[in-house]
Amino acid sequence: MTMPERRTRALRPGRRFDLRSTAMFFGLLAAALVIGGLAVRALAGVVERRPVWAVVLLCLGLAVAVARGRRRRRLSAAGVARQAGRAFARGTSTALDALDAPAPAPVSAPPVIPAQAGPVDEVTSPLPVAQGIDHEALTPDEFEAATAELCARDGCTEVQVVGGAGDLGADVTALTPDGRRLVVQCKRYGEDNKVGSQDLQRFGGTCFTVHEADLAVVVTTGEFTVPALEYAEQCGIVCVDGDGLLAWSQGRAEAPWAAGREETA
Repeated sequence: MTMPERRTRALRPGRRFDLRSTAMFFGLLAAALVIGGLAVRALAGVVERRPVWAVVLLCLGLAVAVARGRRRRRLSAAGVARQAGRAFARGTSTALDALDAPAPAPVSAPPVIPAQAGPVDEVTSPLPVAQGIDHEALTPDEFEAATAELCARDGCTEVQVVGGAGDLGADVTALTPDGRRLVVQCKRYGEDNKVGSQDLQRFGGTCFTVHEADLAVVVTTGEFTVPALEYAEQCGIVCVDGDGLLAWSQGRAEAPWAAGREETA
């Protein structure tokens, strides 16, 4: 008895197993995973510091995926691995550059410039006392400077503070608006200490002969004794006590040289 012949299927021709290509594929795949981990770690920092970069990279990845999907040709395993490695390398480089870039400096608000006050009237505007500064609270040097400011305010020129050791009674010198030489002695005394006749005599002995004053004035924060006022009247010295100084500084009284001119006239 004859046995029927069994047909065998012909094997389709296919690729042979290539150990070298397989090893290269897995090696590149491992490298890609390592690079991918580093890229993810770098991208996490970028997302935390600059969310805009994350959106840009995501859009770039989607664009690459769509472009690759349209290509219908088949790529080898080695080619896919190489392209994936290049893509991860580019992404890692971009992320590292973004991390190294300096953060933009904060924009500070422009400084607020206060509005400038208008010009102060040189004649009627109050000086230190009217502004809350008491002459009695000033030091002797500050009192001399404040008196000089009053003279300059009311039109005197060439105003100088000359008080100090060896001043021979002159603390402030100036030229009045009508051209007379003004010599002022400043006495910052308290309520219990009055300017006496001896003070006036010492000043009277130098103001006209030594300092060549056309008008001599004694200004004090306190008061004058009666003998001092009598001597001043005889010698032609103008006396300004604490009340007169306050009125002068506040613009409620004329300057001492105006009063001196009237008395001389």
